[in-house]
Amino acid sequence: MIRLLAAIGAALSIFALLVAAAVLLLPPAPEGVVIFVLVILMVIFFHELGHFATAKWFGIKVEEFFIGFGPRVWSFRRGETEYGLKAIPAGGYVRIAGMNPYEEPAPEDLPRTFHAAKPWKRAVVLVAGSVTHFILAFLLLSVFFGAVGVPRARVDRVQLLVSGDRSPASEAGIRAGDEIRAVDGRPVTWEEFLAITRGGAGRQMTVTVAREGTELDIPVTPRAAEVDGERVGRLGIIVGEGSRLRLGPLAAVGRGAGQVGEISVGSVRAMGQIFSPSGVGRIVDQLFSDQPRQVDRDAAGVVGAARLSGQAVAAGAWEVLFFLFAGFNIFVGILNLLPLPPLDGGHLAVVAIEKITRRRVDVRKLMPLTAAVVAFLLLFFVSLLYLDVVRPIPDPFR
Repeated sequence: MIRLLAAIGAALSIFALLVAAAVLLLPPAPEGVVIFVLVILMVIFFHELGHFATAKWFGIKVEEFFIGFGPRVWSFRRGETEYGLKAIPAGGYVRIAGMNPYEEPAPEDLPRTFHAAKPWKRAVVLVAGSVTHFILAFLLLSVFFGAVGVPRARVDRVQLLVSGDRSPASEAGIRAGDEIRAVDGRPVTWEEFLAITRGGAGRQMTVTVAREGTELDIPVTPRAAEVDGERVGRLGIIVGEGSRLRLGPLAAVGRGAGQVGEISVGSVRAMGQIFSPSGVGRIVDQLFSDQPRQVDRDAAGVVGAARLSGQAVAAGAWEVLFFLFAGFNIFVGILNLLPLPPLDGGHLAVVAIEKITRRRVDVRKLMPLTAAVVAFLLLFFVSLLYLDVVRPIPDPFR
């Protein structure tokens, strides 16, 4: 176990050095890369803080709380716990008494070891790390919707006809360039405006538009039309994104929670595709061929995500960073809950088995599986690192 952990630490250290070298190659807007690296460090810190805080709360002894791997750079001891930083910020760890099956706890510590705690307490400690990822994503998105806002609808073009007759928008006097501010007096976002008009066939509504510095209230009635085999209401306008509407605190929180749910579902689907035989096979093909990588199809590693952050900042798309960081958090949180050792989900599975069978599981027997999972993940992410450096995903902002 100790040798394996040392090997993992060495591999992570090498991986971190490769990432650092690759980051130096990243043009432009290095501040985007710096922000991404800082976010990763923050994510690592709060993940470990989740384990630390819940273990402390339940009276389980925590021996060490370190950020990074490799040689110790700085540390201090407060009470029974040593806190500090190590040389290579490629991860972090909380050392909880009794979790290492190859180390015998001191007799006086036995009542406060991890395995002495009730199963539900152990489960909470294990899940707490991943929970922090979802909390961070929720906070990022809620701040985004409250401070930056969501786009309003802007009329890009007015169509003359809908279902063979003059379009409702043309009849009502809606013009290209108008920005939709409200429907029936209620401020609406781009998505809400589309939903209201599509579901409002035959119902008159008052659309408030901003035009040349003034606001106009325009009565208009969507007309029923068939779109992709579905009967919906249409005004006869093509809309794009206009200025942003900042949501109130409750609306921002609600939308942030909803977005976390949507990203979580998308992350599970993406994870299934990435780690499927076809997904892994695609990466192997790209490693040994000139097959181009695609923005909407291929996975990116840490370097690719850092490059995307720099590209977003260079393009002035700062809002992309919120969703990138939120998506990164959620993906890592879900990945960490997979029931495979040495992930937290693997330890959680052991707790569940012990609870069901009422027998202690000898985790030393899981070492071959642990080694296989670690080897696969390291090989997988190093492969992505290589592709991110040698054949990066095209800039989506060009």
